[in-house]
Parts: sequence; structure tokens; C-alpha cells
Amino acid sequence: MQFTDAVTVAGTRRRDDGYLVADARIARTGIQTYLGSEVGKPDMAMVRVYRPGAEVFSEATLKSAAHRPVTNDHPPELVNSGNWRDFAVGQTGDEITGEAIFIRVPLMVSDEAAIKDIEGGKRELSAGYTCDLDWTGGKTPSGEEYDAIQRNIRLNHVAIVQRGRAGSEVRIGDGAKAWGPAPITPTMDKETRTMSDALRTVVVDGLSVQTTDQGAQAIDKLQKAVADGEKKLADANRAHADAIKAKDAEIAKKDEEIGTLKADLKKAQDAAPKPADIDKMVADRAQLVTTVKAIDAKIEVAGKSDADLRKAAVAAKLGDDMVKDASEAEIAGMFRAIAKDVKPSDPFAAALKDGIQSTTDADKAVTDAYAAMVKDMTSAHLPAKAN
Repeated sequence: MQFTDAVTVAGTRRRDDGYLVADARIARTGIQTYLGSEVGKPDMAMVRVYRPGAEVFSEATLKSAAHRPVTNDHPPELVNSGNWRDFAVGQTGDEITGEAIFIRVPLMVSDEAAIKDIEGGKRELSAGYTCDLDWTGGKTPSGEEYDAIQRNIRLNHVAIVQRGRAGSEVRIGDGAKAWGPAPITPTMDKETRTMSDALRTVVVDGLSVQTTDQGAQAIDKLQKAVADGEKKLADANRAHADAIKAKDAEIAKKDEEIGTLKADLKKAQDAAPKPADIDKMVADRAQLVTTVKAIDAKIEVAGKSDADLRKAAVAAKLGDDMVKDASEAEIAGMFRAIAKDVKPSDPFAAALKDGIQSTTDADKAVTDAYAAMVKDMTSAHLPAKAN
């Protein structure tokens, strides 16, 4: 895992060749506190990490600090032979020694621009290193409790940085790239940073709020939940609007169907025969029935159309061969011809004057036919009743 420690530059000076040399204290022993979210324990607000002297001053750790590249701000990746030319502005020496609780590392900066940055006030160094975290909790020999132990500490580079000020987001000053977790320690005066430096700035409803990583994660979660809720509400409103639109369309269709039915009913009512028309049809039908019965009283008139009655009368008078292949118009002409010589009685006139009275079977048939015809013609325009 990658880590950084901000340390103080001590004893900087220019050599005759213009290079700048200095000393740095790195990789202190003891307990350092990190944000849990930065070391793989988001459920823990803070994690106490112990660096035993045996790890800090091990031969492998000390050797790893020699001849390490010096960079101007932390690089975005581990420095190696493939990218050394892109990031290095100098290197550490090989006289690596222990000094109290620190490793002392001499270094030389050979890049003029980086030297001028240092002389202009960029006077802190930040060691970038890798290590393994052993998540075995315990107590130090002095009785301090810890949650994990740093093991296999290996220096990768030493970065020239502005005074560290931004905890989890900006490790090494203005505009720098984050390289790894830095410890949270009590004061800024002793080459460390305060709790406020570990705060992140997040925007909540347009307002900038400073909080820890855990707080930022909780805010992010809540904001996401709010956003999800707003989306669900918008989806529900959209579905409701679509349902109302569909229902409105259905109602409009029903209204259109009702309008069509009303229009059809009005047309039917307008097309229904008027009383005067019915009177004329009744009189014409009565005259036809009377004439047909005068031609042949045996002809059945009930349920027969006018054309059927004329055809039956012509067949009775002139024979079936006369109507076999004749058209309705030809039959109508033949009927008019034979009807001229017929002098029928007028039972309908008598019926209208004196009431319907049956005298003979023929007269009864005529009056029955007349009654059926009147009923049919006066109700033909009305809708049929359901069975």
C-alpha cells in the first residue's frame, strides 16, 4: 500500500556547482493515525498504525531509502526506471542513518527549477513509500493501543511539496496529485497536520461543507438516495400523467362513439316516414290488395311485398309462363293492364267509415292484411326489440 509522510527540510545549501543538498527525516517510529477510509477500513473513523523500530530501522528499509529519486511534487505513479527521467529532479544519498525515532536521509536536488521552488518557499519534503499493513491489533511497549502494524517499509521517492494542508484530498499542496494516505497528527508545528487538514469540502444543496471522509461518504450516500427518490417520484408522476392521458383518450373515443350513435339515431328518425307518407302507403297498399283479391281471392297477401302480389295476380290471370322470366318492371306493366278491367269492391273505405267488419273470408283476409300492414308501417322505423 502507498503512503506519504510530510517532513521538514533541514540544512539546505547550494554547492559550488549549483546543486542543492539537504537532509530529511523520514519514516518515524511509533503510532500514527490515518483515516479508516484511506487504509481499507471505511467502517472505522480513524485507524492507529504502529511502526515498530524493528521495521523502521531494518536493513531492508534503510537500504530502500538510498539512491531514491527526488521529485517536484508527488508523481501520479511509482517512480521506476521507465519513468525516472519524467519525474526525478534529484536523488537521495547512501548515508542512511537512524536519528532518534527517524531515519535521516541526505538528498541532492539537481534541477534548477525545483531548486528555485525550494528557495522560493516550497520547503517541505514528503516521503512516498510502500508497506504492508498487518491488521493485528495490540499495545506498544509503552502501553499505547494500535489497530495495525506497518511492515516491509520501502521508500520509493522523496517529493518536494508545499506545506501539507488538505488531508485526504490534496496530499502535497496546491494542484498536486494524491499519492497515498498521510498520517493525521496533533499539530502543524511539528511537521504534521491537524484534524482540520483531513476534512473534505463537499457541496450540499449549493453550500460548501467541510467534513471527514466518512462524513463525505455519508453525505454522498444521502444525496444519492435523494436523487434516486427524486427520480422515482418523477417516474411515478410521468406514469400517472401517461395513465391520465390514456384515460382521456379512451373517454374521447367513447364520446365520439356516442356522438356517432346519436347522429345515426337522428338520421333514422329523419328517415322515418311521416304520417302523411304512411297514410299514402296504407292507401296504396290497400288498393293493391283489393285489386289482387278481385283478380283472385285465393292469393295470400299476408307477408307479401307489393311486387310479390303483382306477380301472383299476373300469374293467376295470365299463367305462370308469363312471369317466369319477366322482370319486375314487365310484371308491373302486365299488372296494370289486367287491373284496368277489374272492378273491385272497396271494403277498406267501408272499414274506415263503419269500422272493420268481417263479411266473407275474402273480406276478412283483406282486413287482416290491412291491419298487419298498418302496424308494420307505423313501427318499421323503430329499433327491433331484443328477444
